[in-house]
Amino acid sequence: MNDRVLDCTRYRVAPGETLSLATLPTDDTQGLGRDDAESIYKDNLKRLDDYQERLYAESRQSLLLVLQAMDTAGKDSTIRKVTANFNPQGCLVTSFKKPTPRELDHDFLWRVHAHAPQRGHIGIFNRSHYEDVLIVRVHSLVPPDAVEWRYDRINEFERLLADAGTRIVKVMLHVSKAYQRGRLQKRLENPDKHWKFNPADLAERKRWDEYMTAYEVALSRCSTPHAPWYVVPAEKRWFRDAVVTSLLVDAFADMDPRFPPPEFDPADFPPDAIE
Repeated sequence: MNDRVLDCTRYRVAPGETLSLATLPTDDTQGLGRDDAESIYKDNLKRLDDYQERLYAESRQSLLLVLQAMDTAGKDSTIRKVTANFNPQGCLVTSFKKPTPRELDHDFLWRVHAHAPQRGHIGIFNRSHYEDVLIVRVHSLVPPDAVEWRYDRINEFERLLADAGTRIVKVMLHVSKAYQRGRLQKRLENPDKHWKFNPADLAERKRWDEYMTAYEVALSRCSTPHAPWYVVPAEKRWFRDAVVTSLLVDAFADMDPRFPPPEFDPADFPPDAIE
């Protein structure tokens, strides 16, 4: 058991806080070495395994992890590391792509609500409803007043989930533009990673500053007591894993899921009761 404790509160966005992502660290480690961070991560996995079983057995609450990030920031690898000890029966990962024609015929939250985790389950959004105030804003896919209207609808939606027993943890994996360049270059240099390279990413990269502004507004407007945003330094992936799993452990500790009492009297079944 590692006795080092991470201070995750430093990455939490206060409601209404004015953000400048350019001033926030992307490679912070809180002075931890890799071995200490990996020890924290491994301890967290054991605790998450126990919490998931309790959550599933209790079947009264649920947890939703929302991941947002610029391309190459490591959303997929974060999911892989966070879920390493999870039972797949109780965890659903949803990736939100470009809306289908049918989805566009509904309100922008319609497709998202359908994937909210049921009681006893963990849900993970790889990108999320926030795309509708990020890429939609950057590319002017709807009028500005429609984007403005969506921030409040998102807060109301998340309030609804929270009131129904879903704990929401929202994480922006924060990397620099220089870091992204390095990751994209590695994808080009490695034939086994060519499948991950999309030339369209280069066009999006040119709008980096616009995306940072969109993120700053979204995080400021939509970090609430019941659904806080955390801007997690993600360039040291071993540290990122320790922080994200620590956030989940903290959320579960507050939720305190418990095994339900048996619906029978165990005393009625002595050791020789089962033939």
